Amino acid sequence: MTQPRSRVDLYAAIRRDARSGMSNRALQRKHGVGFRTVTAALESAWPKERKQPPKRGSRLDAYRVVIDDWLRSDLDAPRKQRHTAKRIFDRLLDEHDGAGVVSYWMVREYVATRRREIRVEVGREPANAFIPQEHLPGREAEVDFGDVAIRLRGELVTCALFSLRLSYSGKAVHRLSASAGQEAFFEGHVHAFNVLGGVPTGKIRYDNLKAAVASVIGFSRQRVEADRWTAVRSHYGIEAFYCQPGIQGAHEKGGVEGQIGWFRRNHLVPIPEVDSLAELNAMVDAWDEADDARRIGSRARTVGEHFATEQPLLAPLPTEPFETGRWFTPRVDRYAQVTVRMNKYSVPARMVGRQARVLLNASDLVVFDGRTEIARHERLMTKGSTRVDLDHYLEVLLRKPGALPGAKALEQARASGRFTPVHDAWWAAACKAHGDADGTRALIEVLMLHRHLPHDHVVAGLATALRAGALTADAVALEARKYNDTADGGADDTTADHQSLMSGDRARGAGEIPAVRSLTERRLRAHIPADTRPLPSVEKYDQLLASRRDTPNEGAAP
Repeated sequence: MTQPRSRVDLYAAIRRDARSGMSNRALQRKHGVGFRTVTAALESAWPKERKQPPKRGSRLDAYRVVIDDWLRSDLDAPRKQRHTAKRIFDRLLDEHDGAGVVSYWMVREYVATRRREIRVEVGREPANAFIPQEHLPGREAEVDFGDVAIRLRGELVTCALFSLRLSYSGKAVHRLSASAGQEAFFEGHVHAFNVLGGVPTGKIRYDNLKAAVASVIGFSRQRVEADRWTAVRSHYGIEAFYCQPGIQGAHEKGGVEGQIGWFRRNHLVPIPEVDSLAELNAMVDAWDEADDARRIGSRARTVGEHFATEQPLLAPLPTEPFETGRWFTPRVDRYAQVTVRMNKYSVPARMVGRQARVLLNASDLVVFDGRTEIARHERLMTKGSTRVDLDHYLEVLLRKPGALPGAKALEQARASGRFTPVHDAWWAAACKAHGDADGTRALIEVLMLHRHLPHDHVVAGLATALRAGALTADAVALEARKYNDTADGGADDTTADHQSLMSGDRARGAGEIPAVRSLTERRLRAHIPADTRPLPSVEKYDQLLASRRDTPNEGAAP
């Protein structure tokens, strides 16, 4: 016999069997219960509620009245002369023999709760209640930043997650950046408005971010805004509403606060591993699009369905774009580096001593010489760091080849994978054949090939030249161009051979030289049929030579 699913079902079964004429003892045996249960079921079809056990007492109960009297007396006392938890504990020990009975932590926990309850009881403070809000479509939004951890090229770093959430539909747009600075703040707005296709016509709620607020005026909601933020608001027609500082302000924009936590738990766990922030932001855009299918709380419609109603009510975007980056004009130092926000970035060595124009974005940095772009770097996340590009120093290293082995640019190139073990192997062979200085110069000339040829083609040319013992830059350039021709414009077997070569490189590990094959080896692998034609005969040439030996030379002496 299956057991009833609940106590109500048990009582119903007992009452049904009792009406059929079963005795009390038979009911007990059939249902596996005692006399009291059968009696209770026959008295009422609804089980009685279980009696709650008496509340466990506390050693502080004897002192609650005394503590409450002291807290009530504090209501009229000067603010700086009111009881603290420590003072209440000391008085209990001295005046009420509380030693060994109560502890400081018991007193502290009770006072922290009871002090506010007393103020509410006497009307000195309102009860902590929340008022339900109604949000009109297309009018309100909330903005905030949150910290997230990612693995960027194998290193655990902390990034800033920008979030703009529409209050009516719950549609949220996110953007990850290297920091929560003003550039990321502006770029997040521009990206969100482009995705939404418009701007909320009402207020957007913010906390007191340094990117937007220069200072807070007293205890009011008035703020002194940053000049560039005022320009952004004017460009897009944003009406800003600044929340109160602290936990009260967090409640005023609770939608975006909860949205950041939800997004972090559902999409960033486990910690994502990426090679660049651009790659991660592409993933974030896909996640945002997929989240349109979810329902928030007990809503009957999805986020995407609510947003379809809200989107036509947004204000249109301005026709002209807004430059979110910030311009700097630093001077290039003798190390061919510019300093931006306490970090150093390399530029071509020819710029030493000159002034450059730098556009600092949320996640990257672009350097210009006039209107020509001369360098681009991923933005550094920690102050006092340096990022250098080996290509910027090649002309100088041709004159100073001895500086290459210990160069910081070389170490960073190795760490990023641009300077491969194939480069190291060819360099070592060239130094052994030509000497350290000439071998290093040959390597630098090879590195200059990366400016004109794809990286994997140059690596393939290096490996082929190394196997053939060709330790000159011209030989590497020739083999790289051969590889370029066979990889891009060859027949089907050449394309298949190139694909198998690249897949083999990925399967082997970063520390091994890829099995790059020369053009001749590729042809041999193509299984070209052997030439079966007979060898040419040279008998006729032998007859000509014999007749030439029998004929005397003209003009010879008799």
